[in-house]
Amino acid sequence: MDINDLRAIVTVVSLLTFLGIVWWAYGVKGNKKRFEEAAMLPFIDEEADWAELGLDRHGKRKAS
Repeated sequence: MDINDLRAIVTVVSLLTFLGIVWWAYGVKGNKKRFEEAAMLPFIDEEADWAELGLDRHGKRKAS
């Protein structure tokens, strides 16, 4: 076994790992809702800040 065999093995393992991650991210149906919720996390505090200031999402005063 020389260095080229080791490189080939590492390449195959890396490809399989990449394909596994792609399958996990796009193939598992239960993850979609969880990923959508996680994508909205940065905006949760922002909406609370806007509400605290009495502004809507566009930065304009809410009608009282």
